[in-house]
Amino acid sequence: MSGSDENRHGVIGPMNRQQGVLRGGKVIPTNGQTRRALSNINKNIIGAPVYPCAVNKRPFTENNGICNNKIPPVPVHRPVTRKFAAQLAENNPQIHKEETKKPDLISNEALDRIITDVEEGDFNEPMFVQHTEAMLEEIDRMEGIEMEDSNDIDVEVEESVMDIDSCDKNNPLAVVEYIDDIYCFYTKNECRSCVPPNYMENQHDINERMRGILIDWLIEVHYKFELMEETLYLTINLIDRFLAAHHHIARKKLQLVGVTAMLLACKYEEVSVPVVDDLILISDKAYTRTEILDMEKLMANTLQFNFCLPTPYVFMRRFLKAAQSDKKLELLSFFIIELCLVEYEMLQYTPSQLAASAIYTAQSTLKGFEDWSKTSEFHSGYTEETLLECSRKMVGLHHKAGIGKLTGVHRKYNTSKFGYAARIEPAGFLLL
Repeated sequence: MSGSDENRHGVIGPMNRQQGVLRGGKVIPTNGQTRRALSNINKNIIGAPVYPCAVNKRPFTENNGICNNKIPPVPVHRPVTRKFAAQLAENNPQIHKEETKKPDLISNEALDRIITDVEEGDFNEPMFVQHTEAMLEEIDRMEGIEMEDSNDIDVEVEESVMDIDSCDKNNPLAVVEYIDDIYCFYTKNECRSCVPPNYMENQHDINERMRGILIDWLIEVHYKFELMEETLYLTINLIDRFLAAHHHIARKKLQLVGVTAMLLACKYEEVSVPVVDDLILISDKAYTRTEILDMEKLMANTLQFNFCLPTPYVFMRRFLKAAQSDKKLELLSFFIIELCLVEYEMLQYTPSQLAASAIYTAQSTLKGFEDWSKTSEFHSGYTEETLLECSRKMVGLHHKAGIGKLTGVHRKYNTSKFGYAARIEPAGFLLL
């Protein structure tokens, strides 16, 4: 083995002043000069007491700046650790410069800084050690700040838009895989279920007040028959679409249009459909069986048998889920939107806007302040500003719900079955 190999792989034992320092395979006298061990210089990192120990002379490479050879074990206290040596080489530009010049052997200047003899006494840390520690602390501090910032961003995204379908992934009836496509289709096609907000101008024998009386009565009939909620919304949709398309409805036939629309809606939505005789009975036998069946044919042909259109109900269910509603919020929302079904002026709004505004109004009513989350905004497609106009009209309807003759909705929601939702004070602050 050559002298250079011994210097590269061997262990340099402790030396006294007379022995000198080993450099490049030669022993160079120290002329009485002494140096401190790195363990003594950097006590905070190494934590070793002042003690003569073996220091390994290891060449630095361009790839990692540490010795590629196995470090012989040190019997007493370990010298500079591998981790610190790597950090030292990485953060010390001088050492990188030295490595570029001599990839196999460390330079004499760098060796003077790293390989030292041991002598007791106090000595200030070299400048490169102070700089190294400062750089390492700054790197750790910046990494911590970046980690905190990334965590804050993740939390903000999770809080802004929640995954409202994650709890239904194992429920096949929730159709989580394509629920977004379904509601995208509803949104694009809801205009087909809308009618002109002034269609009553084309009717010569009926008016909007008569329409309100009919729908208020049908809400009570729907409640007594214990029909599904979807049936009520489809019934009213069929009435408006038929009246908008058929311009010659006599006043005495208006109630016939209402019971026939409910019959069609029941056939589409219900499992157990009320028989025609039940409809004759609730209309106080004002119409015969033949008249109801003839009106059924006329309505179905006028509407071209198109009964599968989005109503406010389908949007209510989705938006309530986005709002993470409880039973109280749900009942109040349906109370508010059913008040809108009676009012002719509310036909100017689309089904989705009515549903979103009803939930927004109900949330604000219960909480006492405006409340519309990012999740609700995302799934409904409506911002708080776009809902304010419709919401204010709903608050006005809430104020006068129990006043006048059209009180069917108020009586319905003033029962224990519907949580006495009609007794909740309206959100008057939205009108300011």
